[in-house]
Amino acid sequence: MNKLPALPAKEIIRALQKADFVLVRQRGSHARFVHRNNPDRYATVALHGGDVPRRDLASILRQAKLPLKEFLKLLGK
Repeated sequence: MNKLPALPAKEIIRALQKADFVLVRQRGSHARFVHRNNPDRYATVALHGGDVPRRDLASILRQAKLPLKEFLKLLGK
């Protein structure tokens, strides 16, 4: 299995948007994205400075029901 990359929140959001996730709300430094066709698929991304920790990225992918392989493809890596 591929190792999770450490990425800034902007790159994670860009990949989620390519996967048909849309911003539904933002409160402070946390943005909530929901899949356009399946509201059971959602992700909350913290918009803090620096890279998102790998454990948080793993949680985002689990929430979004987005396989790592597909996520890396969306990133272009």
